[in-house]
Amino acid sequence: MDNEALKQAFRSLHRKITTEVNPDYVIDELYSKALISPDDYYELCHVTESTSRCRQLLALLHRSPHPGTFVQFRAALRDEYPAIVDEIDEQLTSQTGQPHVVQSTEGRFLLTSRRLKYSLSYVQI
Repeated sequence: MDNEALKQAFRSLHRKITTEVNPDYVIDELYSKALISPDDYYELCHVTESTSRCRQLLALLHRSPHPGTFVQFRAALRDEYPAIVDEIDEQLTSQTGQPHVVQSTEGRFLLTSRRLKYSLSYVQI
């Protein structure tokens, strides 16, 4: 998955993400993967309002030099916010015009297309 393409997809869905996502679980996931520093984690935990905390998290992630930041962010959202992940994947498909491959939680790869909401095929690797 292309981190830069994901970064753009997240940017286009910024408003939706900040209003619909409770960032606490995501912050913990990204901290455990060392994508958020202890100092940033501490600062995020002290932002009391969820929307503001989510905005601050997104701003932090957009400044991150890590090459897989948005790949990991998407993965952290997958279980709790599958509809948002679907929209992100749809954004990727519309950017490239090509079907998009995503990895399922079972280790399979799912081929998706913006024209179809359902999987086209599963490939076991």
